[in-house]
Amino acid sequence: MIERVHLSIDGAVATITNDNPDKHNAFDDDMDLRLFEILTELKQHPEVRAVIWRGEGRSFSSGRDVGSIGNLKVELSHHELMRRGHRGIQQLWELDAVVIAACKGWVMGGSFQRALLCDLRVASEDAKFRLPETTYGVIPDTGGVAVLYEMCGHGVVSDMVLTGRVLTADEALTHGIVSRVVPADELDATVREIAEQIAAAPAVTIKMAREVIRHLALPQIRSSMADEVIYQTFINRSDDIAEMKAAREAERAPRYTGS
Repeated sequence: MIERVHLSIDGAVATITNDNPDKHNAFDDDMDLRLFEILTELKQHPEVRAVIWRGEGRSFSSGRDVGSIGNLKVELSHHELMRRGHRGIQQLWELDAVVIAACKGWVMGGSFQRALLCDLRVASEDAKFRLPETTYGVIPDTGGVAVLYEMCGHGVVSDMVLTGRVLTADEALTHGIVSRVVPADELDATVREIAEQIAAAPAVTIKMAREVIRHLALPQIRSSMADEVIYQTFINRSDDIAEMKAAREAERAPRYTGS
């Protein structure tokens, strides 16, 4: 099988690369599992002090590969699938290394939310951020809404989640979603410079500083993710979702009841 998520380690800096460029690095189940394996592997490398997470090609990631939905290679209930995804990505919080997301092109859906769970986000000028889940009849379910709420407040989160609007890199900087915006051809060099600066600092200092920040942020994020498992599972079994699928199959307007 061709791996479409790669790990490389260069001294104290590791790099995770999303490598499905023909689909703007959209994730399917195999890519999810490889990402979770890489996070597990990184926990066994104490020499790694900073991790860069980037995308090959034009985008960081356009989220879920819609064509892969419903094509799981293992039998898992919707609830179990979500729990596996949450446990997998929450390994980010178990790393002693700082994780920096290099955001370019499309940063969308679950991949946008995963980037929000990282320590830092740096964007290229062409980056576009979006949470399109409600347009597919579901809700964001990877913890990102809790992070956005802390960063932006009620209004921006509601606009992004309920309308699926696209946020530009400059808007993301204004709202604190990213810490820097740089020209596209400088993105990789900038995140590498940040990673090397962090890796050169005293390890215990960085570790304790991150613990302070995590104690402020993680309880709310964990609580939100627990809610997401319950509500997304309910939506998956709801009358409205069944009606949405039936209406699309019959090429007619849906008649939603809110149940």
